[in-house]
Amino acid sequence: MDTDLRKYLQQNHNQFTWKERIQIITGIIVALEKIHNENAIHRDLHSGNILFRFGGIFNISDLGFCGPADKPLKSIYGNLPYIAPEVIIGKEQTFKSDIYSIAMLMWEISSGQPPFNNYEHDYDLAMNIVNGIRPKIVPGTPLEYKNLMKQCWDADPSKRPDIFTLVNKTREINLFYQTKSSELSQLEENNNFEVENHTGSSKLFTSKLHQFDNLPEPRNATEEEQETFHSNKSYNYYIPNNIDDFNKSSSKKNSTSKINSIFK
Repeated sequence: MDTDLRKYLQQNHNQFTWKERIQIITGIIVALEKIHNENAIHRDLHSGNILFRFGGIFNISDLGFCGPADKPLKSIYGNLPYIAPEVIIGKEQTFKSDIYSIAMLMWEISSGQPPFNNYEHDYDLAMNIVNGIRPKIVPGTPLEYKNLMKQCWDADPSKRPDIFTLVNKTREINLFYQTKSSELSQLEENNNFEVENHTGSSKLFTSKLHQFDNLPEPRNATEEEQETFHSNKSYNYYIPNNIDDFNKSSSKKNSTSKINSIFK
C-alpha cells in the first residue's frame, strides 16, 4: 500500500542512514525531472503528495493543481513552508519555484520533520520566508548536501540550479555513498541527537489558499538574522554519525519557545 513521504519519514526516520536519505531525495528529484522534461511545473510540491511505493519507488502526485477555480485574485495555493518566496509575493510559478520546494524536502528528509512545523502558516511566517529565513540546518548534514540545499532555497530563483544540474549533483553524492563500505549502513550506537517529533496540527500539513499583502521583495537573510530567528528554538535530531568523509563539524542544541516574525 502506498504511503506519502511525510508518514514514511515519521515511521522510519530514526532508522535511516545518510546513505538512505540521499537515495530518497535522489528518487524524488529524478521523478521531478520527468515532469520538467514534459515542460510542466508541479506548483504544489510537498511531502504530502509524494507517494512511496513498495520497492523504494517515489511518485509525485497532484501535478499542476493550482487550487480551487474560484480562488480570490492575487491569492496563492499551496503548503506555505514549501512555497518559493517569489510566489508568496505574487509572482508566477516557474521551474525554479519547484526547485525551492525540493530544498524544503531535502531539509525534511534530513530532519524527519516538516519545515517550520511549529509555526502557524500565517503572515508572520510568510514575512520571514520572504526575508530569507530558512529552517535550521540539522547538525551532521553532509557538506555537499547542505550546500546544494542552500543553493536550492536561495531567494534569487536565477541562483537555484535547474533540474538537470540538480539530478547530476545528487547522483554524484548518491554514488559516493553507494560505493562506501557497508559500515555506512549501520547506525552508531553513541549519538548525541534524537528526533523530537512535533506533529503539530494536521491542518498545517496540507495545501490551502493564502493571500498576503505588502510583502517586500525576497532576499537572503544574514547569518545573524538566521541565528536570531532560531535562537529560541530547540532541535533534537537523530543523525547517524557516519559522514566524516563529507563533514566533520557538529552543533549544539538551543533552547525553545515560539516567536513571531523578526521582520516587521
